Amino acid sequence: MLKRINPVLPELILELILYGLIIQITGVWFVEDKLRYSTGLWIGIIAAVLMAINMAVVILDTVESMAEKRASRKSALFSAIRYILVVAAFAVTGIFHLGNLITMFLGVMGLKVAAYLQPFTHKFITKYTKQRN
Repeated sequence: MLKRINPVLPELILELILYGLIIQITGVWFVEDKLRYSTGLWIGIIAAVLMAINMAVVILDTVESMAEKRASRKSALFSAIRYILVVAAFAVTGIFHLGNLITMFLGVMGLKVAAYLQPFTHKFITKYTKQRN
């Protein structure tokens, strides 16, 4: 289903999860409050996954309605809403002490890391799947 929205979206989500696992495994040993470290990180990863899905859907909708003048306004509106929701998630996490805000930030920034690494991992995945076939 995600592949119908955007062909690289499943790879991006896989990269986000792998990024989260790497940050979880490497960092949890160095903090005292392991629970808040972990919950903050995974709240951030979940936010990043939801942001990626939302961006893919908005891009698909914008491309399909390219002739309309409202397409760029709609894209900008959804971008603003997405960032407002992320700020709200940070506020809720901070106010209710649901997780570490620094690791939540690292989780959300995983979207940037995954986006930059996507071309390299795509090459790796296509090479691996061609060898198996």
